[in-house]
Amino acid sequence: MLNNKLALHIIRFLFLVLAQVLVFNNLNFLGFINPMVYILFFYWYPVKENLSILLVVSFFLGLTIDFLSDTMAIHTAACLTIAYLRSGIMRFCFGVNYDFQNFKMTSTTTLQQVTFLALLILFHHLIFFSLEIFSFNNLLLILKKVLIVGSASLLLCLLIKSLFSIQKK
Repeated sequence: MLNNKLALHIIRFLFLVLAQVLVFNNLNFLGFINPMVYILFFYWYPVKENLSILLVVSFFLGLTIDFLSDTMAIHTAACLTIAYLRSGIMRFCFGVNYDFQNFKMTSTTTLQQVTFLALLILFHHLIFFSLEIFSFNNLLLILKKVLIVGSASLLLCLLIKSLFSIQKK
């Protein structure tokens, strides 16, 4: 059972990295919209897993994307930030249900799941574009990119999530 879950997470890791680097980094819709779908890894990561393991895995996720995209550790910083904030975001989205030992993402409402994914994307994009532009003189440009690229990322992440998530009847 443990080997199946580990294999599933490794396959998701590789699929999301390859999809991001080979497809979505080259999309350039309207000249600047490159959705970031690898954030789904943080959505699919087990709920009650050790934070240290998540931080190490998110470091390698960001580093791999940075290495293959030539983006100078911006993805790594954003991944580490949302990995660290993930439990707080989950507590905000799912309330006291998150604190129970038998909490499962599938037992929550669709609105809570979308809110969780949207907040992951929002925090990731705020960090990413703040570091990419690195100037508070261009605050409106940062916010514009966060909103537009974040909306595209959310839409594509929801589509991919609906295609690859296991639905229990």
